[in-house]
Amino acid sequence: MPLYDLPVTELRTYAPHVDEPEDFDAFWARTLDETRAHPLALDACPADARLRTVEVQDVTFAGFGGHPIKAWYVRPAGEAGDLPAVVQYIGYGGGRGLPHEHLLWASAGYASLVMDTRGQGGTWGSGGATADPVGHAAARPGSMTRGIDDPHDHYYRRLFTDGVRAVEAVRALPGVDPARVVVTGISQGGGIALAVAGLVPDLAGVMADVPFLCHIRRGVEIAPTDPYREVAGYLAVHRDEVDRVFRTLSYVDAVNFARRASAPALVSVALMDMTCPPSTVYAAVNHYGTALPDGVARPAVEVVEYAFNDHEGGQAHQEARQLAWLAER
Repeated sequence: MPLYDLPVTELRTYAPHVDEPEDFDAFWARTLDETRAHPLALDACPADARLRTVEVQDVTFAGFGGHPIKAWYVRPAGEAGDLPAVVQYIGYGGGRGLPHEHLLWASAGYASLVMDTRGQGGTWGSGGATADPVGHAAARPGSMTRGIDDPHDHYYRRLFTDGVRAVEAVRALPGVDPARVVVTGISQGGGIALAVAGLVPDLAGVMADVPFLCHIRRGVEIAPTDPYREVAGYLAVHRDEVDRVFRTLSYVDAVNFARRASAPALVSVALMDMTCPPSTVYAAVNHYGTALPDGVARPAVEVVEYAFNDHEGGQAHQEARQLAWLAER
């Protein structure tokens, strides 16, 4: 694994131009308004996970289009009062899995909601339980080119909206302090966390590890592996659709959401990451909070670099950093 991207001194200040549609804010405002026209339809039932130190509930809420989205709600057993909460989004191809795979945050005294990923869950881990009922035109295998012809049809419009609704769901659950909600995720989950941070103005924090979906065009151009290669492969066939494809993807580029984020953030980057090139992560970091209204202070962003790691990033070392960072919030 070589250091194939920009030199680290350039990475730390890398703030490229990233295309942003003129109607970006209106597009997402309409999307969320249409979704909120559907009741949240929150349902939480005890799950027999055979765990003594945590309580687990099997949660369903209405995401994009009113579609049912599954989640696990995990909190310390016997803990009274309202707790700060962590909403966790899953990496590419994975699903919510099984409850005993999600013990970290509850073990540290937080309530946590682990959102399932619509239409994913069959690539790694222990599976998912949420369908994506929306069809699409011709696409490359994977999620990146589902609905690529039009931003209204794109897969990540639906998934990012689900992510916002997950925050609304956790705030409506018993035992949660709605003013102290943090979002987190690794890879795709980190990209979702950044998107939600740009759409939900009052989060307590954002933790995005080796986030995917940042500066998408550069990722497509230089990453040697999927998922970005899905887009390159699609364009190798649909040679005349380059402009349309990247216009659609500009509506779901995490850099454009990061510009609007107002919560403090902890972001990790792996300098040998072949899946999410470090320059794409730094593009989000260096644009973070730059499009806030006049008079609103730019939020603090802490970056943790893993100089000799690929997409696995910091793993348990980064979890330790997150626990320390959360304790300060």
